[in-house]
Formats: sequence, structure tokens, C-alpha cells
Amino acid sequence: MTASTDHAASHAPGEGAPAPHLAGNFAPVMDELTTHELPVTGAVPPELNGWYLRNGPNPRDAASKHWFFGDGMVHGVRLEGGRAISYRNRWVRTPTFTDGARVVDEHGNVNLATGAANTHIVRHAGRTLALVESSFPFEVDCRPGHELETIGPHDFGGRLTTAMTAHPKTCPTTGELHFFGYGGLTPPHLTYHRADAAGELVISRPIDVPGHTMMHDFHLTARHVVFMDLPVVFDRDLPGMPYGWDPDYGARLGVLRRDDPYGEVRWLTIDPCYVFHSLNAHDEGEHRIVLYVARYPDFGGGEPSVLWRWTLDLTTGTVREEQLDDQFCEFPRVDDRLAGQAARYGHATRSELPGSGPMAGALIRCDLFTGASARHEFGPGRSPGEAAFAPADDRPGGPGWLITYVYDAATDKSDLVILDAEDIAAAPVATVHLPRRVPFGFHGNWIPDPQEGGAPDLDH
Repeated sequence: MTASTDHAASHAPGEGAPAPHLAGNFAPVMDELTTHELPVTGAVPPELNGWYLRNGPNPRDAASKHWFFGDGMVHGVRLEGGRAISYRNRWVRTPTFTDGARVVDEHGNVNLATGAANTHIVRHAGRTLALVESSFPFEVDCRPGHELETIGPHDFGGRLTTAMTAHPKTCPTTGELHFFGYGGLTPPHLTYHRADAAGELVISRPIDVPGHTMMHDFHLTARHVVFMDLPVVFDRDLPGMPYGWDPDYGARLGVLRRDDPYGEVRWLTIDPCYVFHSLNAHDEGEHRIVLYVARYPDFGGGEPSVLWRWTLDLTTGTVREEQLDDQFCEFPRVDDRLAGQAARYGHATRSELPGSGPMAGALIRCDLFTGASARHEFGPGRSPGEAAFAPADDRPGGPGWLITYVYDAATDKSDLVILDAEDIAAAPVATVHLPRRVPFGFHGNWIPDPQEGGAPDLDH
């Protein structure tokens, strides 16, 4: 199917111009492709052997009430031996996609083994999981010949009884996967979970919070887990997105010690704001925690998010709040091998959002120690998505590449672009030309092959 047909399909029947989240490169593509031996400008680093996978909403009927609600579609490029082996895109086949099932039906019954699975795709303990925060994760098969097929919902052997955040954190020291589930029509509205390095769910601990807020992300350090209870509160009467800004709810950060997962959660007050995404966090001595976030002054007010630092003083129970930059940024990431540690560098994306209109697309590399930043400008009409860090060697914080999909409005197609993370302003190391556009989406990862070589280890 041609790109122009994809765009035409995004108009809902009987309506004029589509909603912003269904227009331009937010419009869904309406078929699944597999293409081999992709053309490359530049040179794919031969060290990159694996998959770049990214998830995002792609409503099969080309209509949805909100950008967050479309059916999940994973777009993947396989790199191997300096070649771009293949591109493929596949819907995540949840019961919502196949049968129109809903997480909460008209009678109020909850079925967490359905949902859109449209927000993130991560790997842990040999499983590749497509995530959305309202449901169980769905496992996706990336073994040769399986082409991103959906295996089914994963509930950790029946031990997971809540939804799972789309932003779990893997501890690089222990291999544990930390995550939470929020929401629910009745308390508890928040549950903290921990799976061990083998993928067994070993901790599920309810946490009391005063209301059902939209808790999209959280923080992990070597010694702490920090939750963000912010004033975006569930309201089923709102049209479209059932969450609204309520500054009277207050804003606070909840600190839980990792070595005492059933112990006290200590809450520290901050100024009302909203955060979709954290950059990183780390402990500073015995009594301080430093958090980096892309912070919005409110929710839905149209003001952009910028990089802030929160320093939690556990002795005084106070938080120092500092704006670090005035550049709009979203989708902040770090070398995941330094998650929860004092990473010097992070990166974030400047790109179009629904209704924002075109803007100069860029990736921003942030020096969290000095406050300096560098940018890669993609040029007129070229907009990147979130970039994942792919390491060049086994030194955390060492050299590597940033990998992202970039949409080109002039050609109405997308490229996979690989940048040198240490020289982000330089020309791309490689540009892999894709057979179609990749609609703007959410999150993904570089998933390398096992060190001994061959295809990704996806045995279950």
C-alpha cells in the first residue's frame, strides 16, 4: 500500500480533516510489510547485531479517540554484519485487536489479558514484551522466521494481578526488573512489583495513595524506588482521555527502600506539575536522591516539557527543584547500563506532537554534570522519534550509537538513522532507507544478539 493511501485511510468516515493524532505522520499505516536488504547511506557499524524495535499506536480502523488509544504496532529493523538485513512491521495481536475486547467492559468487568499493547517494547529474562500501562504485557517473538508474531499475554505465571507500567526499570547490577501497576477502579491504586533476573515475580506490594492518578513512569536507584503521585486524576466523565488536571490533589514523591520493599513509603511534597518520562536517577551519598525528569508545568495546558532536576534530602524531608534547560524535550533516555547510577550523559528528542505543528526535529545530548548540551539537527521536514542507545563496547557510559526512526515529510517515508553518541552533531554514521513511513510513536529499544553471536536469545 502506498503512503498516500495510508494517509487517506486516516480520515474517519463522514468527517472532514482528521484529528491531529490521526493526521500527517501520526496517521496509521494500514498493512504489514517485510522487506529485505535495505539500502544504506553511510556504513552500519559491524558491531551492531540485533534488532531495533519501536512500539506505537496504529489503530486498525484508522480511528481512535486519542493518540494513546490506537492498537499497538511494532516496527523492527534487523542489523547484522554491517548490513540492514530487514524491516518489518506487525500489529500486536491482543484480544482488543483481534476481537474488539476491552479492558473494562460495559458491565465493569476487568480483563487485564487484553488491551492495546502500544507503548513500549522491552526485553527481560529471555522475553520480549510489548507494554501498555492498562494491561498485562504481551510477548512478541523475534526468532528467525517468526517475524514479530504475538505469543500472548504474560502474567508471570499467574502471579501478576495488576496492570504493568510501560516503563519498567532493569537494575544493571542485579538484573531485577522493577515496575508498578496503577489505576484500578478500587484501591489499592498503586502496587509495586519486582521480578528477579530469571523473570520470576518475587514482590508485589500494595501502596496506599489517596486517589487514582495517571502514574506513567517512576525512578530507580541503587538503593531506592521513587514514585510520582502527581495531580492528573482519573475522571471517567471526561471525553477522550479520562484523566484531568487537578492541582488541588497536590504533588509528591514517594521513596521506598529497595532493601525493605514492604517498609514505609516516605512522601515528599513538590510543586504541582506533570511528568510523563524520567531520564535517570541516582543516590548521592546516604541521604540524597537525584532525579532527572522532562517536566510539564501542568497537564494539557500546551506548555512544553523541559529538563528539571529534583534533589531529595531525606534528612530534612525536602526537595530542591531546578530547571536545567529551556529547550523543549521529551522521550529522555540514558545508557541503560547506568540506570539508577550517576550517568553523566542523557539524551532526549525534540519532535512534533499531536497538534503542535511542524518543528525543527533534533536529538539533544545533555551533560548532566556541567549542564552543557549538543544537538543533532535533522533538517527541514525531518522529525526523529525517541532514540535508543546501543553500546559500542562493554564499558557503561562508554562510546555507542543513538538509533531512531526519522520521518521525512518531503518523501513521506522514514529512515533508520544511526548517530555517534559522542559526536551527536556530526553527520549520521548510517541512514537506512525504509520502504515506508513509520508513524510517530512512543518507545523502543536496541535488542542486541547474545554475545556469542547468532539470533537474539528468545527461548522461553
